[in-house]
Amino acid sequence: MKVLVIEDDQDTAEYVAKGLRHEGHAVDLVHNGRDGLELATSEAYDVTIVDRMLPGIDGLAVVKSVRDAGVKTPILILTTLGGIDDRVEGLEAGSDDYLVKPFALAELVARVNALARRSQFSEPAPMLSVADLAMDRLKRQVTRGGVRVDLTPLEFKLLEHLMLNQGRVVTRTMLLERVWGFHFDPKTNVVETHVSRLRSKIDKGFAAELIHTARGSGYILRSPDADT
Repeated sequence: MKVLVIEDDQDTAEYVAKGLRHEGHAVDLVHNGRDGLELATSEAYDVTIVDRMLPGIDGLAVVKSVRDAGVKTPILILTTLGGIDDRVEGLEAGSDDYLVKPFALAELVARVNALARRSQFSEPAPMLSVADLAMDRLKRQVTRGGVRVDLTPLEFKLLEHLMLNQGRVVTRTMLLERVWGFHFDPKTNVVETHVSRLRSKIDKGFAAELIHTARGSGYILRSPDADT
């Protein structure tokens, strides 16, 4: 995957670039808005990461200009501004995701991967499966080992997001945003509670667990074969 990083802080830029390259991604790195805008509109990227406060042209202006140019590359904004109004402003400018500094590299990588997949599969398959777990997204039905699993609408949405990201860590913050629509931390254990309930329906009574906790990061749904 090819990623463009537009970040003026040298330490942050190198931290992000090093982390993405470690994951096997190709990274182009620039340190101001003008150079970033030129690359973003002239080269093909899978994801673009833009710092909100940039010299030359600020990050929001870069995002707006990229969208005005008809470029549909997924864009992730990095910023120290974490207020609701700031997030809304960034999303309305044309970004696809918003990550507040300081951030964990694991979450940044997870978000970049999710944006790339979302772009590649704008029309996800109606059927999803992991091991003996199957989901019919059209009929809104889930089975494991051929046995029907009854889920609430929220549990279905939570499982759907985990299955769409199978084999990859999904952070608590990402679940709050994608499943609950929260662009802030409600300071409750709502995610943990619902994941626990989902586990009791999906994994209880089966030899192999599919939903795992990624300690300090979030959750991952993977086939037992992935552990071998």
